[in-house]
Amino acid sequence: MEKTVVSSTELDGDYDYIVVGAGSAGCVVANRLSTDKRKRVLVLEAGGKDNWIWFHIPVGYLFAIGNPRSDWMFETETEAGLNGRSLKYPRGKVIGGSSAINAMISMRGQASDYDHWRQLGLTGWGWDDVRPVFKRLDDHFLGESEYHGVGGEWRVERPGVKWDILDSVAEAAVEMGIPATTDFNTGDNTGVGYFHVNQKRGFRWSSARGFLKPVLHRTNLRLETGVLVEKVLFDGKRAVGVRFQQQGRTTDVRAKGEVILCAGSVGSPQILQLSGVGPAEWLGELGISTVADRPGVGRNLQDHLQQRAIYRVHGAKTLNETYHSPIGRALMGLEYALFRRGPLTMAPSQLGIFTTSSSHFDRPNIEFHVQPLSLNKFGEPLHRFPAITVAACNLRPTSRGTIRLRSVDPSAKPIIAPNYLSTDDDRRVAADAIRVTRRLMKQAALRRFRPEEFIPGLSVDDSESALAKAAGDIGTTIFHPVGTAKMGLEHDPLAVVDRHLRVIGLDGLRVIDASVMPTITSGNTNTPTIMIADKGANFVLWDAA
Repeated sequence: MEKTVVSSTELDGDYDYIVVGAGSAGCVVANRLSTDKRKRVLVLEAGGKDNWIWFHIPVGYLFAIGNPRSDWMFETETEAGLNGRSLKYPRGKVIGGSSAINAMISMRGQASDYDHWRQLGLTGWGWDDVRPVFKRLDDHFLGESEYHGVGGEWRVERPGVKWDILDSVAEAAVEMGIPATTDFNTGDNTGVGYFHVNQKRGFRWSSARGFLKPVLHRTNLRLETGVLVEKVLFDGKRAVGVRFQQQGRTTDVRAKGEVILCAGSVGSPQILQLSGVGPAEWLGELGISTVADRPGVGRNLQDHLQQRAIYRVHGAKTLNETYHSPIGRALMGLEYALFRRGPLTMAPSQLGIFTTSSSHFDRPNIEFHVQPLSLNKFGEPLHRFPAITVAACNLRPTSRGTIRLRSVDPSAKPIIAPNYLSTDDDRRVAADAIRVTRRLMKQAALRRFRPEEFIPGLSVDDSESALAKAAGDIGTTIFHPVGTAKMGLEHDPLAVVDRHLRVIGLDGLRVIDASVMPTITSGNTNTPTIMIADKGANFVLWDAA
């Protein structure tokens, strides 16, 4: 039986811009586009409002990740490189998207990342082009400087808690020849130091809190939540609107200007494919008529895979003991309530180390996230013994994966196949990263804590084959998927959008989110996504002027 489709009159007529997704990027785009009071902006978010306390208390990631209230609960396919394992693949199910459940780490990457984009022919995306955007977005605790700004919407603060054991890990890194740093965001993130975090006075600072909620009073901006987008509507090769489901009804809404996909590296390629934009052979297998054959839609998936080494320690305070102590939990709660400080303000990782895995690299290619806690995986309780996690990730993996439709049902979870550790280079970096971790933990600065390797364990020797297998056994994502609708030149067969983020071969349709990165940045990807959103929104405004 044919379904009834409600016209856009139910949403007060047509809009100039329809923004699909109110995540990290969509909140910024909605903010910028609605500054023109003559333009009507509709934002469609699949998740809900951020009206749950654990979206705002920083340590709430422990309760949000793996919770169907806040996480889309995606999983990867079983991965050969992970020895047949499948990984949980968290994505935020709320306004603010993954910025509402992520690590809150403020990280731009390296100048060379963006200069590489420029060298690919993407003029306007070099370090000298994007650095002023990062600075303009900043509201930084370090104040105005060559690298940082104040007064922007993206709040950055110093962490609200320190741990003696992490100070000693930092000393150990310096003993290894890694310089200390107070700022990873100058274009060169070499060094060891505490991460800066997206928080304000002890609360998480998500994209929704920074960019969307302060402007929802604008009469030309409308937010709809609980919306499942079925597809983009086309008139020939021009996007003219969106069809979506909400509360049991199907609605068509029209865009006089542009449809802008900000649904992320999982959601945007999924919607494109449902709309007939993607690899023709994939679409044909599901009986979807091809509007535009773009082979790169859903390909080029890149992600940061980390090896989560865990070390038992002695004579050191870690969060593990406090977590399991009623008195400890009460004191944590009291400290937070009175001073907005302490462990409840903790990001998942506090101490960062950027270095090389071997002499073959001329700039950092691995990033350590060091935590004063340990657990088997997010969503499970912390261990009952004192321990720290020392996780090293490959910053520039050469493995490439795919995201494709499982069926034509828009509510069906897509097939996510990151293809981790599928190249010799990635397996070598993973093995070397474990070696660097072991060397770090043997430094004199840590000797008094008598660290004992719990995972991967001393049964794993230092041979290439043993370490490569161990990397597959303990490797896990840091939740940084990018690249599935990459920027590129028209002659690039995998390019999906041009340097102004317009879908190649179509009119009235853009993608503005992490999926457009041609290559992954050398660090946490949320702040680069915010930058991409700001630049992308400006492209829309310039083209409309």
